[in-house]
Amino acid sequence: MKISSQEEYGLRVLLRIASCKDAEGISIPQLSEAEGLSSHYVAKLTRSLRLADIIKSTPGSKGGYLLARSASDIIIRDVLAELGGVMFDKGFCGRHNGIANLCTNSVNCSVRSLWRVVQVTVDRLLSKITLEDLLSSEKDSLHVLNSLVEV
Repeated sequence: MKISSQEEYGLRVLLRIASCKDAEGISIPQLSEAEGLSSHYVAKLTRSLRLADIIKSTPGSKGGYLLARSASDIIIRDVLAELGGVMFDKGFCGRHNGIANLCTNSVNCSVRSLWRVVQVTVDRLLSKITLEDLLSSEKDSLHVLNSLVEV
């Protein structure tokens, strides 16, 4: 499985916004510089996050972006689904049917079962993680994240 650049950079931009202490928020040029991304790409990411009501913009020439709600209320599963979608959904098989109009395994497919279980497992874990859980140091975040994984 791969994590898309949009998911990775979108989450990093969101963490920068969440960490911002300025009441006016953090601007696209500031986010661009901090993350080493083009302003155009940051604008695309912030637009997606804003349309999903995860962040909000502040008006004016010194305006920027702030969280639309508290970091503890922002679920990472929702953020990643907005930025990149999910790995397996109802349309998955239709997008992977080969040269035929219908998948040759459409009636009985153990691979479909695998992807469904993987998606459910990932969703369950990501639904337990909030943006607040990621705002601390890597060591502290790892401790919190490990406590959420059932061993």
